Amino acid sequence: MAARTASGSVVVPAPPSEVFALLADPRRHTEIDGSGTVQAIVDAPERLELGSTFSVAMQMGAKYRTTNRVVEFEPDRRIAWKHFAPHRWRYELEPVEGGTRVTETWDASRYNALTFLPVRALGFPAKAQAGIDGTLQRLRERFS
Repeated sequence: MAARTASGSVVVPAPPSEVFALLADPRRHTEIDGSGTVQAIVDAPERLELGSTFSVAMQMGAKYRTTNRVVEFEPDRRIAWKHFAPHRWRYELEPVEGGTRVTETWDASRYNALTFLPVRALGFPAKAQAGIDGTLQRLRERFS
């Protein structure tokens, strides 16, 4: 089975509550996006919770807009969202000496082999990995 996830971790010099506050405020996602695809937040609440939605102007080749819904939510520990497709973006926070270990995962494990083919043709999960690497670097710099 071909890989259907991409993931990375970084230790951020801040407590989980501060990191989570940034992640749970979708209006600030442009500050940490390392993929270069998040152009602007179109419509979003001040703070996400389970079931919240937020709309984002994106560009990956063409410009488009997508609406995400929060599908996992545990304050100061975990948050994940998805759009119309089955993959999700997840952040998991773990307190460690020196701050918080942040693990970001692009999880496309809900696709079957056939429905994953077009996603793979678009360059995933490699594109997701590059975005994760960039986002985690920006997140670390944001709190340094």
